[in-house]
Amino acid sequence: MLTRQVRYLKIRDIIKSSIEQIRDISSTPLLDSELMAAKALDRDRLYVIIHMDEQLEEETAERIQAMVEERKNGRPLQYITGHQEFMGLDFYVSEGVLIPRPDTEVLVEKVIELASEFGSPKILDIGCGSGAISVSLAKYVESSKVWSLDISKRALEIGRKNATDNGVADRIEFIESDLFQKLEGTDIEFEIIVSNPPYIRRADIEDLHVQVKDYEPAGALDGGIDGLDFYRKIVERGRLYLISGGYMAFEVGHDQAAEVALIMENSSSFENISIYKDLPGIDRVVIGKKI
Repeated sequence: MLTRQVRYLKIRDIIKSSIEQIRDISSTPLLDSELMAAKALDRDRLYVIIHMDEQLEEETAERIQAMVEERKNGRPLQYITGHQEFMGLDFYVSEGVLIPRPDTEVLVEKVIELASEFGSPKILDIGCGSGAISVSLAKYVESSKVWSLDISKRALEIGRKNATDNGVADRIEFIESDLFQKLEGTDIEFEIIVSNPPYIRRADIEDLHVQVKDYEPAGALDGGIDGLDFYRKIVERGRLYLISGGYMAFEVGHDQAAEVALIMENSSSFENISIYKDLPGIDRVVIGKKI
């Protein structure tokens, strides 16, 4: 609990205090502090930056400090504020879904390019989580219809909310399914199958940053012993639901691109298998064309 003198704090004072408190846990303490203040004030970050000399009410200062305490304990900023930007869109996030990351934008951008080859592409997103991929594709490929699968009820709830908030709920079908389970027995085929599946090696999960291993859902991280379990399953089953000339596109871990490309090659179902780098220059996306 803050002392009563906090009622005389200016925004800049609590920003400075917040930075010092979270410096050890956050690589962006100033940004985090400004966003937490904006959340408490129900304003945007620009307002906080412009109004640094504004006096804070005691209740507002206490709300900010409560968020700072959560951040100090390792809780991700996005779960504290409930928001994450992705592909220029605003997404609601909470515990139960993986936080969308900039690396995944490369995957979405490549799929948008591929979608231009088809008139009205049917796109399947395996393991949709927050819906970041599905919603972005529906938003930027206006002629598309997206099927969004996840085994988690909570993820599907969040995905639906994000689809509604971004105005594309009418073009995304969210389905509770363990991979392709709910598609079995149907004759549906897709022009594009996309996935950012769990790909962390099981033994490596304990070494992840505390804000990942202790807060983000383990089911969205654990890719099995070698991290490749889901790639094998999606390639094996997914090729049955992909048209000839269609594409399968994956995000992969920092050292997995060659192995995932080999899985696709060994299936004898794909050609023109390509690897693309993310902004830091890491092999991040693998795409193959169905023979």
